[in-house]
Amino acid sequence: MSTRASSASPHWLRVGVVSAVAAVVLFGGWQLRGASSGPGLRGGLSQDSIGPAGPPGEPATAFPAPMRPVADIVAPRWTREDVRDEAGEFEQVAGLAKIRPGMAVADIGAGDGYYVARLVPLVGRQGMVFGQDIIPDYLGLLADRARRERWPNVRVVLGEPHDPRLPPGGVDVALMIHMYHEIEQPYALLWNLATAMRPGGRLVILDLERPTAQHGTPPGLLRCELKAVGYRERSFTRTAFDEYVAIFEAPGIATRPSPAAVSAAVSANPCRAPRE
Repeated sequence: MSTRASSASPHWLRVGVVSAVAAVVLFGGWQLRGASSGPGLRGGLSQDSIGPAGPPGEPATAFPAPMRPVADIVAPRWTREDVRDEAGEFEQVAGLAKIRPGMAVADIGAGDGYYVARLVPLVGRQGMVFGQDIIPDYLGLLADRARRERWPNVRVVLGEPHDPRLPPGGVDVALMIHMYHEIEQPYALLWNLATAMRPGGRLVILDLERPTAQHGTPPGLLRCELKAVGYRERSFTRTAFDEYVAIFEAPGIATRPSPAAVSAAVSANPCRAPRE
């Protein structure tokens, strides 16, 4: 995953994190491919070749802005990979997410690819990993790593703050690892992400229970924002005294509320950050 806090927290020595979906590199525009399609990376990859994997969704202007601070994106990773491995982070998150061989997984905010690297063998050659981010420099690091490792089932995807730009109906599990608090347009992003999810697709969020300005998301605020877009909570697991993994089922296209309905829901029941 692309973890984005400036320094490691002690709790990371006790926890495990969430699974991610990785990415393919596009040459001039977007291209649709299923999880069973052929190798995602061949030959030399360059940062210039990175692009969206799906068509544009609804614009950010169609949705309300969040009523809480948005944390800055500060780094392409949360902390050292060996520290995360010693804590069993990926295994714990992947287990909670029920990621299996053959699945298509998207790591939203993949950074330089900690989760992508571990998802590749887990989903296998019949699966697909989308490594998605909105920072081209981070995706350049991921593309370089994918080229060096010769990953056969990875696609590197450049998204937008309000739209992950993933293939419609192409994702079984989407991961957001320590980055939900950095999303500038959560309602738009969640709505457009639902377009990419397969029936019964799950969104897995790992975050800290602290104010969004301090690189966390209070669970009540998280539930409020996802409920407004039609996501249904399936599980909530505390992985440390201030950390959790929350799993939601994405709404189907037929049942997803319209942008106008999302705005009305937020107006009637504002999702506000708790007083700090």
